[in-house]
Amino acid sequence: MDPVIIVGAGPVGLALSLALARHAVPSLVLDSTDGNPPPRAARTCVLRPDTAAVLPALPGLRWRSWRTQRRTQLVDQVDIAPDQAPVHVEQHALERTLRSALADQKLARIVTGSHVDLLEQDTDGVTVHTRGPSGTWWRGSYAVGCDGARSMVRKLLGVRFPGRTAVERHAVAALRVQLPWEEGEYDEEGAWEPGDVGSALLHRDPGGTPGEVTARPLAGGRWRLDWLLPPRGDLVTPEEMLERVADTLAVWSEESLKSATAARTTAIAAAAAPVRRKAAGVGWRETGTGTEDAGASGGIGPYELVDTGVHTVHQRLARHWRVNRAFLAGDAAHLTGALGVQSVDEGLRDAANLAWKLALAWHHGHGPAADTLLDSYETERRGAMAARLRAVDQALPVVRGGGGLRALLPGGGTRTHLGLLTDGHLGRGLLGAPPAYARTPLTPPRGSIGEVPVGTAPGAPVCDVPVTATDGSRGNLHDWLGGPGGELLVMLVAPGTGVWDSRHWLTAGMMPELAASVEALPLRATLLVAESYPGAAAHTVLAVRADGHLAAAFPAGRPNALRSCAERVRGGAHG
Repeated sequence: MDPVIIVGAGPVGLALSLALARHAVPSLVLDSTDGNPPPRAARTCVLRPDTAAVLPALPGLRWRSWRTQRRTQLVDQVDIAPDQAPVHVEQHALERTLRSALADQKLARIVTGSHVDLLEQDTDGVTVHTRGPSGTWWRGSYAVGCDGARSMVRKLLGVRFPGRTAVERHAVAALRVQLPWEEGEYDEEGAWEPGDVGSALLHRDPGGTPGEVTARPLAGGRWRLDWLLPPRGDLVTPEEMLERVADTLAVWSEESLKSATAARTTAIAAAAAPVRRKAAGVGWRETGTGTEDAGASGGIGPYELVDTGVHTVHQRLARHWRVNRAFLAGDAAHLTGALGVQSVDEGLRDAANLAWKLALAWHHGHGPAADTLLDSYETERRGAMAARLRAVDQALPVVRGGGGLRALLPGGGTRTHLGLLTDGHLGRGLLGAPPAYARTPLTPPRGSIGEVPVGTAPGAPVCDVPVTATDGSRGNLHDWLGGPGGELLVMLVAPGTGVWDSRHWLTAGMMPELAASVEALPLRATLLVAESYPGAAAHTVLAVRADGHLAAAFPAGRPNALRSCAERVRGGAHG
């Protein structure tokens, strides 16, 4: 059968190709570039932990906290558990990691310098033409446009892309610098050893210096700084960008020195012996003869300007995400990014949602069940993005208008502004949390298979609990997502199994019957066992889709319920 043609080799197109290969589906990626993404430290993305979990190991940085402050006054701090920490990575590094992983996949092929100018469909597949000296025609089973905001695939399909332009605009700079919120200590030679770092969302008075700034750490001792600009305004000249950097660092340096002075006074009074410490303002060390500032004169020290740019956020949503055998994903389908919403993360969720559905249709044929299954991609993902954009539209007047930034101060009014911005940047709440596909056609109707309640609602993302496979391998549930476990994961909650070798319980109790039921399902499935799952009673079975969303939960010992759930997941009838 012909491969899936993916137009566009950004993070979404590359991730989709990798996911298809893991589902044993060949793909052809038509890349309009030369295959070498230029390094741009000011172009980064923040990925939720469950999004990053199904990707190859990334050269990114996980945050440990999120701070919001106004000058020296800390307004709020959110400490982030390691398993909930987002990953901040440069987009070119993400793309290169995915390209490297695809180089090891025999089912994936990338063709550079391929500019698509025609797309035709028939009942059996698609034909795509790329321009060049002689032109080339490519035949595929399906086509997916992952070719960005100016998507040629979307234009060739005649799909409208309504929305709003310039919702937000930011001046962006990437610096190599030691900022006050970086934790660490000095080694024996006096060199600074960075430790965990947090991120700071700093608010200033409108019109003040440096205005509203977001500082987010990157790997390698670098930070990305974003200054909020008027949605529509003059271009930011290089001189203005340098002034912004200098003014911002000057303010932070002054504040950090004040904090360090206060910390130094307290430390010297309390120190009876030489002790190493960390200061909240700037790094400093205490010696037997006194305390020395870590930074150069100025509190922060020298910096290196690595990259700059201006990022303009638009909000758009394609009218349709599927036209017969052609699909849209990523920026070709939606534009987001205001109030911290992460557009690349959302695009990667498109790829995860679509990959296993294309795999089922590719392996089992394009019939009525496949149509239902493939239609669910638009139902689920477009519905989720429409809800996200509505939430942003409702939040923008609250965050950017009304009481202004002063409302973020304790006693200064509502703290809704702070909560909304934090949610967007950390991937929580209405602006950031992973969506639940409550109305998906792939979830069995309530009461049809005797479901039982667990801590996750049907259609919502599952928790990443420790599991054991039938071959004895152990890991977390997310390790089997994205293709390695197939199109369906069947997880039995069986307390006590974690302390026994799998050989002792694989042939005991209900395991043989359940294993046989999983083996007989009409799709590729993997049986896993967990000691526990939030809200689930012992001997509960959870059916989990390949994108990590719960299909259903029901008592063990019901093979008909399991089969009905699997049929529903693949777009067929249910019992």
